Amino acid sequence: MEYLIVKWIHVVSSTILFGTGIGSAFYLFAANRTKNIANIYFATRFVVVADWLFTTPSVIIQLVSGLYLVHIASYSLTERWIEWGLVLYFFAGVCWLPVVWMQIKMRDMAKLALESGVELPVRYWKFDRWWIILGSLAFPAVLVIFYLMVGKP
Repeated sequence: MEYLIVKWIHVVSSTILFGTGIGSAFYLFAANRTKNIANIYFATRFVVVADWLFTTPSVIIQLVSGLYLVHIASYSLTERWIEWGLVLYFFAGVCWLPVVWMQIKMRDMAKLALESGVELPVRYWKFDRWWIILGSLAFPAVLVIFYLMVGKP
């Protein structure tokens, strides 16, 4: 029973993590394409909130519950699918941490531009480009983690 409860927590948190990530990415990407500062500020503001409310706790729960499931099921951390899952988890994390920082800076730049009636600075669009690149690297890693989590090849 303990295994099933922890597995349920793990699956639910992975769903929240993936759903929040893809939803946030979609809305911020779409808002940025409009070039409308009010839309951009709205999207960046709530993407930052979503990261703190949903993504960050899910990232933590994923690691803790995943390692606990490995322990309960008596898997070895040296099994290939677990090793790759952990490598990809940390790779996605290395991509995500600068994205979190950039989103906060992007939100602040959008707020300032909206309040002062000026265009977004060039720095905003550089962050947007890096935000897309890092997200494009992390997304396939997360998909592979799902495959490993379900298939355990």
